[in-house]
Amino acid sequence: MDIQTHQRIDADLCGRPVRLEDGFSLVSLLTTPRMSVDALGLVHGGFIFGLADYAAMIAVNHPHVVLGAADVKFIKPVRVGETILAEARQTRAEGKKRFVSVQIMRDEEKVFEGAFVCFVLKQGP
Repeated sequence: MDIQTHQRIDADLCGRPVRLEDGFSLVSLLTTPRMSVDALGLVHGGFIFGLADYAAMIAVNHPHVVLGAADVKFIKPVRVGETILAEARQTRAEGKKRFVSVQIMRDEEKVFEGAFVCFVLKQGP
């Protein structure tokens, strides 16, 4: 299955797709020093959210998908050098709305979860 959206995304900042199926994506991100906010190597939450958002967008996989809303929870901190894996699953569709559940794991440990509402537009914004 080909990725139909977010063609110019920076994979080093938002993750690399590992698996893509109809209504599902798995995206991996290796966190780097560019993402750090302090001397302890804590990764800024914006990069974690960016991974989740990208996974949701390609789970919908429409050329004109945009994010409308997100209800998210940051569960555990992530540090530089860790690889995290986002799993996004489209749970339902209502007209132009697509509801996507995303969780991010570090090994067997959940670090993030969210419910995303995406909109599929007839043409680009």
